Amino acid sequence: MIHVRHLATIRAIVRRDLSRLFRQKSRIIGGLARPFMWLLLVGSGYNAIARVPGAASYQEFVFPGLVVMAALFGGMLTAMSTVYDREFGMLRLMLASPAGVPTLLAGRAVAAMAIGVIQGGVVLLCAPLLITITPDAFIAAAGALVLTALVSGVVGLMIAAPMQTLENFAGIINVVLFPMLFLSGALYPARELPLVLHIAARVNPVTYAVDLMRGAMGQRMEFGVGASAAALLGVTAVAFALAVMLFDPERRLRRAPAGASR
Repeated sequence: MIHVRHLATIRAIVRRDLSRLFRQKSRIIGGLARPFMWLLLVGSGYNAIARVPGAASYQEFVFPGLVVMAALFGGMLTAMSTVYDREFGMLRLMLASPAGVPTLLAGRAVAAMAIGVIQGGVVLLCAPLLITITPDAFIAAAGALVLTALVSGVVGLMIAAPMQTLENFAGIINVVLFPMLFLSGALYPARELPLVLHIAARVNPVTYAVDLMRGAMGQRMEFGVGASAAALLGVTAVAFALAVMLFDPERRLRRAPAGASR
């Protein structure tokens, strides 16, 4: 049973991370500019040369993937605050509470999910301007968005858990984020990829997030609702367990033993 102090800790972390987000206007603008630039600039050009089976236009095909893109970047990049707090000593203060590491990471995961939902939700609200979507489909897409933001935040947290500096995190996260996006089927059909890349797409959790979002918006699915949702929940559970195992708030504070060679 979750203790009241655990809920209070989670609530405090979420409030702090959301306050930080809304103070950083450029972060919000940058997070939203990426999917809209792809939609308006790349999408407009691809409409003239690309035909995707089952979709009236490339923009219609790519729109579910752009909602996932916004949630993915919003959720995963929020893990940066964990590295920041470790580097500057804030984690030690946060861990002074009796809540423990799993509760601290749960708070971070919920905050990352909320930020991913906010950024993806802004894109999703534009759906009636670009595609035909019913109220039921919109609700289903909102549910898919929540699950996408959750897995994105937890995977980002797993990557951040062992990181010592913001520079290390920034270098690794870009190497992880873009292949996950490009191999997900968000921007072009993954089933048309060469065999090796197609296999990589099958083990990519973002592939299932895109599949779930496509199904919610009435587009063709590759795996089905049950399989995609189960895959995302499974990845979330495994990634959170790994984050707890890898997390070491004292790593930046350790010193070499006396007499150690320089």
